[in-house]
Amino acid sequence: MTSVRPKKTESATPAKVLRRFRVVFNAVRTQFRQMEKQVGLGGAQVWALGLIRDNPGIGMGGVATHMDIHQSTASNLVKALVQKKLIKMEKAESDRRNVELHILPAGMKILSQASGPLEGVLPVALGNLSAKTLVRLDKDLGELIGLLQADEADEETPLA
Repeated sequence: MTSVRPKKTESATPAKVLRRFRVVFNAVRTQFRQMEKQVGLGGAQVWALGLIRDNPGIGMGGVATHMDIHQSTASNLVKALVQKKLIKMEKAESDRRNVELHILPAGMKILSQASGPLEGVLPVALGNLSAKTLVRLDKDLGELIGLLQADEADEETPLA
């Protein structure tokens, strides 16, 4: 008679957790590389282009808010898209100090070639986690960031 041993629960080790981080970042990097190969733009630019398509007339602040990035980072993304003639900037009628962003046909063509979530696989995956899991993950990552003595200002820099 053979006895079946219960499978040991593998304990978390620094090496195992590091491997899991590699899996996450490689998934993100792979999706961004595929996107860049498909359409010739970086992931953050594709995400911004999609936001502008989905929110005609959105301003710089709106792009920054939706992407959860600093206003200057959003401005740089938008400038690159304007230079590539994928979007246009117009002064807002209601307040000439503000600009409205609109997608151009070339931008629509780019987006028609893009596959997968425009905002990237990580934000989509995080959005599918339970609130309890997100709270735990946020707390644990906060502890890790503290141990790394990392600059939390980097949280406004997109991965793409």
